[in-house]
Amino acid sequence: MRHTLFDPRICTLGEGALWHPERGQAFWFDILGKRLLSRHQGRELSWQFDEPVSAAGWIDRDSLLIASASALFRFHLGSGAREPLVALEADRPGNRSNDGRADPWGGFWIGTMGLDASPGAGAIYRWFDGRLERLRDGMDIPNAICFDPAGRHAYFADTARQIVWRQPLDARGWPVGEPAVYLDLTGTDQHPDGAVTDARGNFWNARWGSGALVCHAPDGTRIDSVTLPSAQVSCPAFIGENLDRILVTSAAEGLDGAQDGRTWLVLPDGARGLAEPRVRP
Repeated sequence: MRHTLFDPRICTLGEGALWHPERGQAFWFDILGKRLLSRHQGRELSWQFDEPVSAAGWIDRDSLLIASASALFRFHLGSGAREPLVALEADRPGNRSNDGRADPWGGFWIGTMGLDASPGAGAIYRWFDGRLERLRDGMDIPNAICFDPAGRHAYFADTARQIVWRQPLDARGWPVGEPAVYLDLTGTDQHPDGAVTDARGNFWNARWGSGALVCHAPDGTRIDSVTLPSAQVSCPAFIGENLDRILVTSAAEGLDGAQDGRTWLVLPDGARGLAEPRVRP
């Protein structure tokens, strides 16, 4: 088998897998449970919040940038203290954050969506140099935010529309020109959720509803697939000292299977990831 159980706790909506390279520690979220989760030296760790939290980047050894339903803030892991950075869609109280990831320039991309997944209610933003800029509007369920190893392109998806795009970037990581369709999964049972690239530029994508982690070459060719016991897999991240394993979150929302909502570890047959960039707050 190419997968094993990493953490038995059930997430209503697991998301935001992250490996902190300085701590040697994995983190992930239960969005609807309003929790940040982790395991360290065999211990189960968790932090509770008063609103949904969905994604993070690491700022230094002891703090994370966290995206919540209403803000981006700096979170101190030891004390639990929070320092606000910027409000997130204060003009859209019916929305929350969803998938997000740090970019190679120290910025942070974050997607938003309607609490009821209303079509077109979401957007994608970039936090960089102390400002938050909207990059794309009219999204249903933004997901799969990640970056090619050379920093030439960003990837993002709309899960509901079953499309993944590849967006060219300039020398400072800002979108330039229009995105091209990278994967068109319309008319299939494949719904692209969270994603991460490996050191060769391959695109590893969790497929919501089909329980698969699927790998595509940079040209879009499907080259690998691992089926997991949870149907609603949601977000992958390379973890470990050698970045040679993939943590995959899942969701129990709307399901009653014993394995749904657990967090898994995948062995990717020789693929290795890239260290997650540090976020500049």
